Order: sequence, then C-alpha cells, then structure tokens
Amino acid sequence: METILNEQIEKEGYSSNLYLAMAVWIEENGFNGISKWLYAQAEEERVHMLKFISYIAERDANAIIPEFKKPPVDYGNVKDLFEAVLKHEKYISSSINDIVGKSLDERDYTTHTWIQWFVTEQIEEEASVREILDKLELVGDKNLYMFDRDILGMRGTAAAE
Repeated sequence: METILNEQIEKEGYSSNLYLAMAVWIEENGFNGISKWLYAQAEEERVHMLKFISYIAERDANAIIPEFKKPPVDYGNVKDLFEAVLKHEKYISSSINDIVGKSLDERDYTTHTWIQWFVTEQIEEEASVREILDKLELVGDKNLYMFDRDILGMRGTAAAE
C-alpha cells in the first residue's frame, strides 16, 4: 500500500502543476475567470497531495516527495484545454480506483474507508468538467467572454473544501 499511495502523491502533485500551467497559459490568453478556476483547481490538487502525505505518515509509513515532470505549456484553445482537464481527471479516477482495488486485495480496510473520500471527489470533478464542456458546446467560440466571467460559479460544492 505504501508504494501505491506514494505514487498517488506524485500524481496529485503533477495535477497541481498541470492546472497551474493551464492557468498561466489561459491567463496569458486573456481569460482571467478561467485562470482563477484553474488556480483554484491547482490548489485543490495540492491539498489532495498533502492528504496523501498525512495519511501515509499517520499509518507509520514513509511519504516520499517526488520530482514532478513538467506539464505542457500550450493547450490550443479553451475547449481543448477542458478536454485535457477531463482526460486527466479520468486518469486520476482510474488511479484512485487502483488504490481501492489494492486496499481490498490486501484487506486493508482502513485505507479502503479512507480512500472513499477521493472516490466521491473524483465523481464530482469529472461531472464538473463535463458540465463545463457542455456549456462550452452551447456558447461556441463567439461567446467566451460571458463564459469566462461566469465560470467560477460552476465550481460547485467541491470549491468550498
């Protein structure tokens, strides 16, 4: 369990850096609302990483702070960016599910119970990004000003945590 939980530290840290890179890119392209949404996502992912670090320590194991690979610096357009966010969130969901499976295989019911918060979180994350993609489909390329202005209202309950 220690190994797979430490691997998740890297994935959560990379997620934070990925969303920071996206935030910088989109802000440079004039979308301050979307950049704020992405900065908030980056912070949320950093908090997730810290939760894994704390949990590993609480279980009397060794948390390892890894090196993070550099995220991309160009994302094409707003829709492409959010499609990349959804793809990444699905990857993280799969990784969380791997931890669930391993915790059951090893009869580590403490970790199984603890990881359920992340299962629920990933359901919310994917749904949030799908909602954004649906809205982008509705507004098209010509109405992005209002979308950029209103996006922070789409963060939902996950933003409050």
